[in-house]
Amino acid sequence: MSGSQARLTIGNDTFDMDIKPGTIGPSVVDINSFYGDTGMFTYDPGYTSTGSCESKITYIDGDEGVLLYRGYPIEQLAEHGDFLETCYLLLYGELPTKEQKADFDYRVTHHTMIHEQMSRFFTGFRRDAHPMAIMVGVVGALSAFYHDSTDISDPYQRMVASLRMIAKMPTIAAMAYKYSIGQPFVYPKNDLDLASNFLRMCFAVPCEEYEVNPVLARAIDRIFILHADHEQNASTSTVRLAGSSGANPFACIAAGVACLWGPAHGGANEAALTMLREIGSPENIPDFIERAKDKDDPFRLMGFGHRVYKNYDPRARIMQKTCHEVLGELGIRDDPLLEVAMELERIALTDDYFVEKKLYPNIDFYSGITLNALGFQPNMFTVLFAVARTVGWIAQWKEMVEDPSQRIGRPRQLYTGATERDYVPLSKRG
Repeated sequence: MSGSQARLTIGNDTFDMDIKPGTIGPSVVDINSFYGDTGMFTYDPGYTSTGSCESKITYIDGDEGVLLYRGYPIEQLAEHGDFLETCYLLLYGELPTKEQKADFDYRVTHHTMIHEQMSRFFTGFRRDAHPMAIMVGVVGALSAFYHDSTDISDPYQRMVASLRMIAKMPTIAAMAYKYSIGQPFVYPKNDLDLASNFLRMCFAVPCEEYEVNPVLARAIDRIFILHADHEQNASTSTVRLAGSSGANPFACIAAGVACLWGPAHGGANEAALTMLREIGSPENIPDFIERAKDKDDPFRLMGFGHRVYKNYDPRARIMQKTCHEVLGELGIRDDPLLEVAMELERIALTDDYFVEKKLYPNIDFYSGITLNALGFQPNMFTVLFAVARTVGWIAQWKEMVEDPSQRIGRPRQLYTGATERDYVPLSKRG
C-alpha cells in the first residue's frame, strides 16, 4: 500500500484503489470502480466496514466514547445549549448568533400548528394503536398537506420543509400520545419554548391550568439534544436511501420513523425499562447476570453495549445526571427501578465478563427510567426518540440532496439461490 492508495491482489491481477482521509477518524478505501475493474462485489452484511457517504455532520469515536455534532462535544451542547440551538447547528454547520437564534426559534415556533384536517386522521386509528404506528402514518401524510415544500431541487422549499418537520413533529407526537390515552388534543402555544410546549401538549387537560416545571422541561430538552443525531445509523441510512430516489422529505422522514420503531434501534429504551421491571429488585440481579452470560439462555441485558461504542456511551453519563435531577425534582427517592439500574450498572462495570466484552451502559439504560418518571407510557419512548432524531434525519437528508456526487442507493448481493432452470408445466410436476 502506497501513501494514498491501497493495492488488492486477486489471483495474478493487482488493483490500485484511492484512499480518502477524513478530518478525524478512519480513512476509507474508494471502491467505486471495484466491480468494473474486478467483476466482483464486496461483501459486508450490516455495512459495518462500509462508508456509505461523505458527511460533515456527526462524528463518533466508539473506542474512546466520543460524540461530536459539527465538531462540538455532546457534553458541552447538552450542558450549555438548548435543542433548537442544536437543530440550527446540525442544519447549518455553525452555532447561531443571537439574531440568528431568535429568528430560527421564531420560525420553528410559528410552524408548530398542523393543518386542522390532519386531526381527523387520528380518529382513523384504533384507540389502542401504538403511537409509533400513528406517527408513521401521519408523518407520511404531511406531503399531502404541504405540497408547496416537496420540490427537493428548490433550496427554499427544502428550508421550509426542514422547519416544518422540526416544528410539527412534537405536535404530532403529542397528539398521538393524547389519542392513545383518550384525552383531547392540546394545541401549541407560541409563548412557550419547544420542550415546555411539548410537555404541555402531552400532559395539560382543558379542565385545569397546566404549569410547566422548568426542571422537567430542561430534562426533555436535554434528552432531545442527546438523541438529535448519531451518524449513519439504521434509520438515518434509511432516510438517505429513501431520499436518494428523489422522494419528498416528508416521505423520507416517515421511512426513518418506521425504521426507528424496531426494538434493536429506537425501541431499546422501552426494552431496557421492561428488563428492569422484570428483574424487580437488586437481590435478583445476580441470577439475571448469570442468565445473560449463558449463551443458551435467550435473556439479554438491554441498555448495555452498542453497535459503535466500545467504551462508555458519552450520552449515558449525561442521561444518568438528568435522571437523578428528574427523580429529585419529583420527590422520587426510593425508585425500585433506579435501585436496580444503579446496582446493575455497578456490577456490569466491575464484572470481568462485561468489562472484557465492553458491555457498558448506553443511553437507553437511563432514558427509559427518566421518561417513565416524567409520566410517559413505555410505548411513547420511541416516539420521543423520533421527535429528537427528526433534525438529524433532516440535516443528513439535506446534506445528501445537496451533494453533487449523490446517486440513488443500490446495494448489491451475494446470490446463493438456484442457477437458471426451465419452467415445468403444472401437469408434469410430480
